Amino acid sequence: MQKCTACNLPETYETIEFDENGVCNICRQKDYKDEKINWEKRAQMLAELVEKHRGKYEYDCIVPFSGGKDSTYTLWYLVKKFKVRPLVVQFNHGFMRDTLMENNRRTFKKLGVDVISFTPNWKLVKRLMLETLVRKGDFCWHCHTGIFAYPMHIALKYQVPLIFWGEPSSEYTAYYDYEDEEIECVDETRFNRFINLGITAEDMYGMIKDDYQCDPRELSPYTYPPLRDLKRLKYQSVCLGSFIPWDVKANTKIIQEELGWRGDQVEGMPWDEYSYEKIECSMQGMRDYIKYLKRGYSRVSQMVALDLRNERISKEYGDKLVAEYEGRKPPSLTLFLEYLGISEDQFNHIVAKTVVPPFKPDFDNMEYAPKTHDFDRWYREDEQDQGIIYKAKVE
Repeated sequence: MQKCTACNLPETYETIEFDENGVCNICRQKDYKDEKINWEKRAQMLAELVEKHRGKYEYDCIVPFSGGKDSTYTLWYLVKKFKVRPLVVQFNHGFMRDTLMENNRRTFKKLGVDVISFTPNWKLVKRLMLETLVRKGDFCWHCHTGIFAYPMHIALKYQVPLIFWGEPSSEYTAYYDYEDEEIECVDETRFNRFINLGITAEDMYGMIKDDYQCDPRELSPYTYPPLRDLKRLKYQSVCLGSFIPWDVKANTKIIQEELGWRGDQVEGMPWDEYSYEKIECSMQGMRDYIKYLKRGYSRVSQMVALDLRNERISKEYGDKLVAEYEGRKPPSLTLFLEYLGISEDQFNHIVAKTVVPPFKPDFDNMEYAPKTHDFDRWYREDEQDQGIIYKAKVE
């Protein structure tokens, strides 16, 4: 596979393009971010945006919150730097881990914020995971649509127009870039462009209603609110990282010192090198494993690429990390198969249909990654609850 001569990301990476020197567009975005953006001007824009909304509503803003490093830093920054009164909104996808929950409790208490947390129906979550795994080779539709849609419903319910997300997607992909003074808006266009995999909640109901007992109201948390209602609210849904330079490692160091935020082990990742990355989900190892099977890279490559762009590691060390950790089978595969009620052969058959050429996965020779320290505490279902509970067919 062709790879970027600067960061090593392969041609199967989403949105990637190479220039005449073999350097990818994401590396070029980093150059633009460092050299051409007037960050002082953007900081002023941020201050004006906050003041425009301060004290006019029940809350000054809404902060969607997973408890990972980016949403934690966003919340810390807004409370400490601007002394706003935020409403923290959390969509619990069902796989949150012990360390993350402890981080959340500590963060909320230290910052003194109001929190709304919503957990959807687990049986429906499993059915949604299976449907999008089969259709798209991606089981995370339930999580991504819920995380991005549910806080918008809360914004309407509480009539709070300003919503602050954290890291801009332009740090990792080219769906958006930093050029032309673009402020990345987290809106319906972005939601439909790469969040919902091209499947709306209404589509999803039509896909599962014949075999799964489901009330269409159960899909509401995954539905993006009507644009006319959001426009009436005069909503502004933006990334904090569009206004201030986003530095993952520097941000993590701050929340560790200020909030006692702790990292964790993630399946298939170098634990000492990237203990801060994607600690919020016990199925993260499965997501990365599927990505590797489909595209020939996983989060290890993404994090190494980020460090290479920031000149924090050498190419040789990056290659060593990728060779040692990428493409390992996560122990959570066993739990995943039990949740969905499928065999590993069925799983491999499903994923094989979504492989992106020229990569060719070797399903038969994948070694297991080591178990994380908390693996034995992850949710396990009784035998009678494993798999999807289908409704009886009407003859």
